[in-house]
Amino acid sequence: MPISTTGRIRNSIAELGWRDAVWHALARLLQRVPGKRCALHRYQFVAQGVAPGSLCGGRGKSIVVTPCLGMETLPPASQRPPRPPATLTARFRQGARCLLASAPHTALAGWLWMVHGACQEDEVRARYVLPSPQSSWDLDVWVHPELRGGLVFARLWEEANTLLHGQGVRWSCSRISRFNRTSMSAHARLGTLDLGTATFLRCGRWQWMLASLPPYLHLSRRADSFPSFIFDTSGLPHIPSLELTCRILKQ
Repeated sequence: MPISTTGRIRNSIAELGWRDAVWHALARLLQRVPGKRCALHRYQFVAQGVAPGSLCGGRGKSIVVTPCLGMETLPPASQRPPRPPATLTARFRQGARCLLASAPHTALAGWLWMVHGACQEDEVRARYVLPSPQSSWDLDVWVHPELRGGLVFARLWEEANTLLHGQGVRWSCSRISRFNRTSMSAHARLGTLDLGTATFLRCGRWQWMLASLPPYLHLSRRADSFPSFIFDTSGLPHIPSLELTCRILKQ
């Protein structure tokens, strides 16, 4: 039996909480604007401690994770998630690196992107600045739908942790959609620290931003006008003692 409108509202509130449920309802209404001229994004910023050593204890070795440093070494468009080529090119241009996971019978099982120093947001006009050399930014963690619930996510994070820790990185920061409760829960299980929230409303060229951290408010209508958020991990109270396991990391 189809769920009624009232039922959907109740489910949304139960899953997201009333505040995010209201924002989500507004985001869905804006999706109906012709030409996709309007959109609303609500982000949670978090910092995750980078832990040394093996996270999987040798399990999942059939999942091979390799670095990718340029467009020419990415899998064909038919095998990867739908991302505009211009977006991927821009990521590499700003120094981002991609970890690719492959599994038996699956050319691309998942990927994870990382960038040091600063990261230009893909979805909205915003920039994330990381002044501490002991921090990095991770973005666009994706696992093939048929392999979710397995060890792909765990193996990606295991290799990312090893690589980042070897480079002196102790915190990996990221943004999560507050409308994606699965991702929010997965990051919470990793022992993340909350860094703040930001809500972006875009209509045509105009973009409005409201955040819980500086610069708090921003309004722009040009591509070269955007808020910059500074995430200085050197002031965080401690590095969490993470006992990450494959069970925790499964998604």
